[in-house]
Amino acid sequence: MRPDDPNPRPQERPQGASRRAASHDSGSCFETAAAPPPRHEGRGIEVAAIVLAAGRSSRFSGGADGRTKLTEVFAGKPLVRHVAEAALASGAAPVVVVTGHARDAVIGALAGLPLREAPNARYAEGIASSAIAGVAALPASCAGALVLLGDMPRVDAALCRRLIAEFSTHPDADAVAPLVEGRRGNPVLLARSLFADVARLAGDEGARKLLMRPGLIVREIAADDESAALDIDTPEALAALRASAGEG
Repeated sequence: MRPDDPNPRPQERPQGASRRAASHDSGSCFETAAAPPPRHEGRGIEVAAIVLAAGRSSRFSGGADGRTKLTEVFAGKPLVRHVAEAALASGAAPVVVVTGHARDAVIGALAGLPLREAPNARYAEGIASSAIAGVAALPASCAGALVLLGDMPRVDAALCRRLIAEFSTHPDADAVAPLVEGRRGNPVLLARSLFADVARLAGDEGARKLLMRPGLIVREIAADDESAALDIDTPEALAALRASAGEG
């Protein structure tokens, strides 16, 4: 993983060069292949993904230094790794991970994945600062971005692909959101038309508040299960998730 460079230098690579990992002290610094981001059928667009992984986990661990719920293990992997892998498998590119609290632990949990890091020094101000950092790290060619929460390990690539497909076939949409029992869940796909509004969010304001603005065109798709509404905020929620999966 590498911090996003506002002035990246182009690098020459042989045609068809494969993705390559470069080892740094953190054990998690990556370069991506020179191939352009995928264009999704129907709209000819590029969709990125942002994984929000900078929060202090106050309800889980009290915000203790170096500790974060995102590195807790479920089904053999850290919670945040489940989310990052779903984003990568969806076809979104680049996949940007916003880091802040317990950065070293989060990066260690994501070792070996082709991700781009967007450090957020203002993470203590709330989730809005992470959304702002993530959007600021996106290339200008992106028409939209999936915004995923790092504590939702049940969100899978299939749901992400459905959100992207809905966006790709509705060029007038400002956003696409999943519905769970009639209520909007996560992740949410935001069109570039909303990026400027993201930059004006503050505190703990997130996409849900953004999508309440009158006049927006928000497409909605029914989620297949409750994964789009299941986040892990407390140790009890993690224990329940493990129990539901038959983990001791």
